[in-house]
Amino acid sequence: MLDDLQAVVRGEVETELINTAHTNVLLLRQLFSQAEKFYLRLQTDISELENRELLEQVAEFEKTDFKTPDKMNQETSKPKLAPLNEGGVSELLNKEITRLQEENDKLKSRLRTLETQAMSALDEKTKAERALKDLQKVQSEHQMMAHSQEITSLEDTVAALKDDYERSLSANAASQKDLQENLISSKHELLRVQEQLTLAEKELEKKFQQTAAYRNMKEILTKKNEQIKEIRKRLQRYEPNE
Repeated sequence: MLDDLQAVVRGEVETELINTAHTNVLLLRQLFSQAEKFYLRLQTDISELENRELLEQVAEFEKTDFKTPDKMNQETSKPKLAPLNEGGVSELLNKEITRLQEENDKLKSRLRTLETQAMSALDEKTKAERALKDLQKVQSEHQMMAHSQEITSLEDTVAALKDDYERSLSANAASQKDLQENLISSKHELLRVQEQLTLAEKELEKKFQQTAAYRNMKEILTKKNEQIKEIRKRLQRYEPNE
């Protein structure tokens, strides 16, 4: 029975110790999670876990506070521990608020600076646009003047060309008239020369007909013609079909 009781007590004690360790782990986890929400940096000192004085204080705390239920009910009237001082959290929050306000002031100052720069840039842009419009206006006026000058020069050139064309037309008309007159005179001269040539040929022919060689040649041709006629008659007599 003692052996069984020893095994049971050992199991119960082991279970309680395990549950206590797990409970402590969960408690520490909650504390660390809450500390992380407030940006707290917790540090642990393992050496203090072996501090005998602190361990005795914990044992004394267990003796005085964790007693029998009757004793605990009697001691409920005792003043409880005061809550932890939240000055550290408030100070941290105040520091964070101060930091955020400083950043906000810096951002506001930067925003004002950017607004000033933007306004100056807008003014410069407006001035540049005005200068560009004035420059475009001046350029357009110069272009109009240049175009008007070009148009005037072109009109002068056209007028000069028109005068040259009219002069050339009048000169061509005069030259054409002179050419026609020259052509008519040339035709008359040609006809006169042709007439003179005809007369000269006739005279040459008369003179040639009056020569002895012409008369002899004419007699020979006459005889030859008579001989050809006689030969044709004979051929028709012997070869009438052909």
